[in-house]
Amino acid sequence: MYMDRNQPDFGAAEWTLPTRCAACDVRMASLCGRVSAPALEALNRIGRKRVLRRGEALIWQGDVADQVGILHHGLVKLSASLEDGREQMLGLAFPADFVGAIGDRPSSHCVTALTETELCVFPRSALPGLVEAHPDIAQALLTRAYDELDHMRRWMLLLGRKSAEERVASLLLQFAARGGCMTGAAVPLPLTRQQMAELLGLTIETVSRKLTAMKRDGVIALPDLRSFVMLDRDALSAIAAEYP
Repeated sequence: MYMDRNQPDFGAAEWTLPTRCAACDVRMASLCGRVSAPALEALNRIGRKRVLRRGEALIWQGDVADQVGILHHGLVKLSASLEDGREQMLGLAFPADFVGAIGDRPSSHCVTALTETELCVFPRSALPGLVEAHPDIAQALLTRAYDELDHMRRWMLLLGRKSAEERVASLLLQFAARGGCMTGAAVPLPLTRQQMAELLGLTIETVSRKLTAMKRDGVIALPDLRSFVMLDRDALSAIAAEYP
């Protein structure tokens, strides 16, 4: 979720960023980059750092979340389970993404760390008051909701119409884009082959075959199981059927 457009104008008045916010690497790409100085200070007052271990949940399916958060580092998965225990991975959240909802309804999914993850978390119960006091927070949350809806529509297209090869290539492009990685640079691949298969609705064998084929064709390199190198972005975009 990129949030670098329509940045607020703080005017000529001088103000000082809260220390924690000034040190935040993802502030300008996150919801916090869209709000005014007073709103940012209000968020800082109620926010705190939280670190999730791999496999630890921030929000459980069926629970009313008591916290929402903005990712600083790491990766989390959004997943939902059926009564018999079958799980479907619904998506991923990256640094600068906002996770959770400000409503008081039970969550329809789990939010679980795939790697050690650091977030700035806020008590959900405090957000309605902040939204009322600072309309720019409400606008930022609304923009986030629109971005998320747009992403889900594109994800439906991927799962419903794209081939296996196109799905794998699309996921690699997403990792490269969210990591800010250029052609020729190593891109972290935080998912196992099994997790990639679950996310894309494929088998692990199919994912492995498609990665091997892209490596053979000189589109990517696979130095190890947890990274890849994008050798030809245009070719990878063509495989993914991605258009400007």
